[in-house]
Amino acid sequence: QVQLVESGGGLVQAGGSLRLSCAASGRTFSTYVMGWFRQAPGKERQFVAAIRWSGGKIYTSDSVKGRFTISRDNAKNTVYLQMNSLKPEDTAVYYCAARLEYSVGQMADDYDYWGQGTQVTVSS
Repeated sequence: QVQLVESGGGLVQAGGSLRLSCAASGRTFSTYVMGWFRQAPGKERQFVAAIRWSGGKIYTSDSVKGRFTISRDNAKNTVYLQMNSLKPEDTAVYYCAARLEYSVGQMADDYDYWGQGTQVTVSS
């Protein structure tokens, strides 16, 4: 089993920044890829970004490219999502997820473990 705990969400004004963290524990050696997703009320869960533990290959959604950056600290088993130039449409619950396969997935069904989510609210 793998446990994921997100932190760093909150309320921020448009144009501001937040950094989300996702601490992984348990059988983390079994995971290859970490991803961030978000889900706004009444909408489907949306891929934001993903990174491979080994080699650091990164994939970022076009909707956040240039504003959000995913990174990882292998020594701490932690993945980060730096969010800059936030917009009201970025408001959502942000989830961290872990994938047991080597290939990077961009669908929620591609991931095997999920955190509880952290709320990000961007006011206009």
